[in-house]
Amino acid sequence: MNLDILLAIAGILLMLCVFANKISDQYGIPALLIFLGLGMLAGSDGVGKIEFHNAQLTNVIGTVALAFILFAGGLDTNWQNVKNIVKRGSVLSTLGVFLTALFLFLFSHHILGLSGEISLLLSVIVSSTDAPAVFTILRSQNMNIQPRLKALLEFESGSNDPMAVFLSMSAIAFISEADFNILTLLRSFFLQMTLGIILGLSFGFGACRLLSQFNLPYKGLYPVFGVSVVLLSYSLTQLVGGNGFLAAYLSGIVMGNTSYQYRRHIIRFQDSLAWIMQISMFLILGLLVNPNELFQVMPVSFACTIFLIFIARPLAIWLCLLRSDFNLKEQIFIGWAGFKGAVPIILATYPLIRGFPNSQFLFNLIFFMVIISVLFQGKTLAPLARALHLSAEKPLNPENPDYVTDKDDDDDDDETEENAPRLSFRTLFKKLYIQLRGNKKEDKETNQEKEE
Repeated sequence: MNLDILLAIAGILLMLCVFANKISDQYGIPALLIFLGLGMLAGSDGVGKIEFHNAQLTNVIGTVALAFILFAGGLDTNWQNVKNIVKRGSVLSTLGVFLTALFLFLFSHHILGLSGEISLLLSVIVSSTDAPAVFTILRSQNMNIQPRLKALLEFESGSNDPMAVFLSMSAIAFISEADFNILTLLRSFFLQMTLGIILGLSFGFGACRLLSQFNLPYKGLYPVFGVSVVLLSYSLTQLVGGNGFLAAYLSGIVMGNTSYQYRRHIIRFQDSLAWIMQISMFLILGLLVNPNELFQVMPVSFACTIFLIFIARPLAIWLCLLRSDFNLKEQIFIGWAGFKGAVPIILATYPLIRGFPNSQFLFNLIFFMVIISVLFQGKTLAPLARALHLSAEKPLNPENPDYVTDKDDDDDDDETEENAPRLSFRTLFKKLYIQLRGNKKEDKETNQEKEE
């Protein structure tokens, strides 16, 4: 196809996705679902008749997009809200993902009668809460939930995708490798997570140090610097055996909560870039699927989704939040916010790439589960929050909850280190240590630091 035609089609699809957000706001349909729908309409079974069946390219684009989305999510995360829920959020993003996968595996294999391989891959691929879906839906719905509740959901979704990726790769290795070793798997898990945490924090603090020490000659170079941080934090962490997604997310948290010039400029640019990545990712995923094949997986997919939404996820949440200060209403809301999105579909391309038996059936099954999850859970999240008295309407522009006022558009030239939050290695690890030990003297220690 001619390059000019391809560019025109891409421009039209992007434009439609931009204005699709108006439909999302007016009718309460999650924007992510509209993006998927537009991709499907443009595909081989839709009106666009675009033939696209490249799972490898889809996987590559999805991986890059997810790294940028997680980084942008980290930039927008308020450390003051997150620091108090790090312990519980970490439990949800590891043990919670494992328990969700275990419950779904038992149901799909022993109740629905799916094969062991399909049940295993299905359960681990859809076990996590999807970060792009959570970030988009929580920030687009016109509701104001408690800061710690929102922080827990965003931290869990941002940090549990690495766990889902690890479990998915482990399941593929278990099925395809005869000499699979569980001890090697456990060592790999701790290595990936440890390196992801260390390198993610290191890249974040290192980038902030550079920005505070050196002034770039042009304002437009600061967002370019941010892009380089995403690429380096993800790729170099992956090269040394760590988890690049976790590193990108933690780098974003550090850069979003540390002081340097043009910080808001970088955050706004990354937010726009994250939207481009989300739209592109969902459009391509929509192009990859054949809607005519979805009817074959509808009954099984519906049964798995219902079990996942009403039993597997809530039970895992309840077990992980035992003896926590989250009450039953909050636990119900957290369980309901376990959206599925682009990440499971991207992970479902790995079996397709490797040519596993029934991999197309698995891909279609997961794709339809994502559609049900985004449509059902995404559309009912705000009413559920209001019914549980966990939300109040935001005093925002009714046309767009993310409306930017003139005040928000103030020039970043006046932004210096004095009017941005501060975060350092020493403060970060000390607060984490105090929080995990349950030390109630945190405020006293912080005041002593300030006096010193």
